Amino acid sequence: MILKSIIMGVALTLAAALIGAYALVLSGLIPANADAKPGRLETWMARTSLDATLRRDAPKDPNPVALTDQNLINGVHLFAQNCAVCHGSEKGIASLSPIAKGLYQKPPQFATDGVEDDPEGVSFWKIKHGIRLTGMPSFRYSLSDRQIWTLALFLKHMDKLSPAVQQTWQQVQNWPVTSVNQVVRK
Repeated sequence: MILKSIIMGVALTLAAALIGAYALVLSGLIPANADAKPGRLETWMARTSLDATLRRDAPKDPNPVALTDQNLINGVHLFAQNCAVCHGSEKGIASLSPIAKGLYQKPPQFATDGVEDDPEGVSFWKIKHGIRLTGMPSFRYSLSDRQIWTLALFLKHMDKLSPAVQQTWQQVQNWPVTSVNQVVRK
């Protein structure tokens, strides 16, 4: 009889918590706007889930794209076309685009914040699948796996580029949106 009462108490407590959470969501008291800072619980849940997903799903194999200047230049071009508007140019935090300023979570400005310490498989996974509840989209339907690996290669090595690749990187503009090819032709 005591066990039945305990189980019933736990079940009622869980039901009350779920109803309370549902009512809280329906009340609009949990901000849904992009310019509101998320609460600690939301931030913890999102980071914990992302970290666990990356540990489980990010490729562990080495990048199949060879480390060459041409592949790094290709990575710069892909970055300029697909990423710079949010993640910035070689100027980093000093030149946020209007889109990057309005996003929450604030997208890291890679020239300033860097991602060179991330394993390439982690960058590949983030680019391919995106990150839920942020502005990071999935590129799985618009870029091939080879292009995504090429981007991951550039991100891994963006702090130690040869002069030729560095010159291409310096030409990237994050706003207005232009590709490196358009900048080079001017």
